[in-house]
Amino acid sequence: MSHRGVQVSGEQGGEGRKAFYIHIEAIPGKEQQVVQMLSDILACVEQEPATGPWYGVRYSQTTFGVFEAFPNLAGRQAHVEGGGGKIFRDVERMNAILAYPAHVYRVDVLMSKEVFAR
Repeated sequence: MSHRGVQVSGEQGGEGRKAFYIHIEAIPGKEQQVVQMLSDILACVEQEPATGPWYGVRYSQTTFGVFEAFPNLAGRQAHVEGGGGKIFRDVERMNAILAYPAHVYRVDVLMSKEVFAR
């Protein structure tokens, strides 16, 4: 089944700290390719000075997520235009491994704890 690769919801919002929460559902049997995609995105993110905390997570055998935070709108937009965004714009790759379009939620960061407790 063909889909557009990504679906985006939420408002851009005003200035302040921003984030994306991305819900990802793998086609059964394609889970390792999704893990590889997350690894590829992380490699891009490590080169992005305006991308802060980044987490790739797994909820179940086929369900994954990404949470990534940015200091402002410009940082989030730089990420969209960078390598991580390019991976999600690869509709052919997304159709080959995702059951549904990745759902990208634009969110505002209201509060956070920046470091792990010792």
